[in-house]
Amino acid sequence: MLEGPHLVTEAVDSGVELHEVLATPEFLASAEGSILAARLPGWIETSGEALASLADADSPQGVLALARLPRGGVGALPVEAGGVYVYAECLQDPGNLGALARTCEAAGAAGLALGPGSAHPNHRRALRASAGSLLRLPTAIQVAQVDLERRLGSVSPRWLALEPRDGISWREVAVEGALVVLLGAEGPGLSPELRRRADLRLSIPLAAPVESLNATVAAALVLFEIARRRG
Repeated sequence: MLEGPHLVTEAVDSGVELHEVLATPEFLASAEGSILAARLPGWIETSGEALASLADADSPQGVLALARLPRGGVGALPVEAGGVYVYAECLQDPGNLGALARTCEAAGAAGLALGPGSAHPNHRRALRASAGSLLRLPTAIQVAQVDLERRLGSVSPRWLALEPRDGISWREVAVEGALVVLLGAEGPGLSPELRRRADLRLSIPLAAPVESLNATVAAALVLFEIARRRG
């Protein structure tokens, strides 16, 4: 379910097939609504109360749509020499997932791989938080570590684990070549298996008494530092 005019417009721009569109008469009569309606194959008018009962957002803004968004496994990821990938292990909060996808796309990442136990990218809160990025960014679901290694083997990426402490400074790592940034679950962090797999462990220095950052915030700092240093 795509809620709100921004996300529905992003879906139309991305060529996503919309199966049903529900809109209020008030939205359709607005300037924004009339522009969007002209690009839609059709819609069903409904009351604001009915729309609100279907929507997850506190304010659905007059329109929502149903779309089929197929999600593939590791094969959905492009293989790029020099590509930056994020592998999220058990990232369970849909809002964090959507924000992470938006960050990945904004920082120029090649793709997002979601390990088993992660929230689904088609969750309505994930889609809303991504502001359209989950309609465009190559995103793979149910990706095991070994499958990602096989998929990206031809570009020989370095695996960089984000750790709250005891890693090298995030500003000291070399950023050449393909990279896989490893991101753990909101509470426990990375599993022992992924820690062992990492070629380097990175930490972001924090002022006391803060012990850690939100997973998406940490990923954003590192991804944009990589993008900055690559020019």
